[in-house]
Amino acid sequence: MRFQLLDIVFYLPNPATGALAPAADRLNRVVETAVLAESLGLDSFAVGERHAGDVLSSAPTVLLGAVAAATDRILLSTGVTVLSLLDPVRAAEDFATIDQLSRGRLEIVIGKGNEDRQYPLMGLDITKQYEYLQENYELLRRLLREEHVDWTGLHRHPLSDATTLPRPYDGPFRIWHGSATSTFAVELAAKWGDPIVTANALQPKENYRVLIDRYRELYAQYGHDPARLYVGAGSGGLYLADTTEQAIAQYRPIYEARLAQMAKLKDHPKAVGKFPSFESIEDAADRGPVLAGSPERVAEKIIEWHEAFGHEFQSISLSPEADFEEQKDTLRRFAEEVVPVVKAEVKSTLWGPQDAQRAKGFTAA
Repeated sequence: MRFQLLDIVFYLPNPATGALAPAADRLNRVVETAVLAESLGLDSFAVGERHAGDVLSSAPTVLLGAVAAATDRILLSTGVTVLSLLDPVRAAEDFATIDQLSRGRLEIVIGKGNEDRQYPLMGLDITKQYEYLQENYELLRRLLREEHVDWTGLHRHPLSDATTLPRPYDGPFRIWHGSATSTFAVELAAKWGDPIVTANALQPKENYRVLIDRYRELYAQYGHDPARLYVGAGSGGLYLADTTEQAIAQYRPIYEARLAQMAKLKDHPKAVGKFPSFESIEDAADRGPVLAGSPERVAEKIIEWHEAFGHEFQSISLSPEADFEEQKDTLRRFAEEVVPVVKAEVKSTLWGPQDAQRAKGFTAA
């Protein structure tokens, strides 16, 4: 199995002390954490994208450009690129620039986003979010693969003889599709033979398993090469301690503060599947998506998820509310005590020599 560190760049105070780092510090920590992840041998580093709420990831391509300049080996990604909100021409230009800066270390994950307030902010109709996603993806796909593109769609002006620059570093980089609550994303991915990443962040794994099974079924029906079928999985936060009991006790204030914050938006009519279905941290750690426990328990849980999902890479996220030194210690411990255990049990061809679509600049073993 491969491993990714995802930072959505939440900007939240420590629930115990109320401390909140300056925005400049929080943004620079994104780069510092990516450098640490690379030094620890993690395979991928991803930056999220959101345009509403207590989040500083409104300019993920800028952050990835800084990460590209500060690293040499690690694969760069997104989690997710909210493509429903973006101009595909500008997206092609921005991401190809990162692909060039990193010398071919880019793959991205696209989706329609999990934050409804972004759409009115951008002057877009949320009822058309899936239409935007499909149209923007299919145009972006062409722009990355073709020059002199002629195109007409429903939601932007036509293109005539359009070539975006720069071109991708070594052919079009791979695009994954993020899946959280609906079948639309997995159906779009299966249609084009692309891989998916299941959010696995808020609900029981059985809910995500339904979407993954639907993806595999459709992928086969479309007749795509099974060697190119890959699934990634997210998680609901990482916290390690010597024992699972200690980890849960220490993580409890952060988890409960997040629940309280989410509760403010829970009455939204489109909130189904977008909020945790677990009443307590114990429940979320036992049968939910939270990775709070001893290193042994966390490794065991990731392997259990693999048995359900058959996924090829595991994405983890640190708790930005925690002390930054504590976050780095957690990442070190994860890399040293969890990753080797899981890799010994779960093999994968992803991002290796047999993976013909992998980012060409990625040089991990």
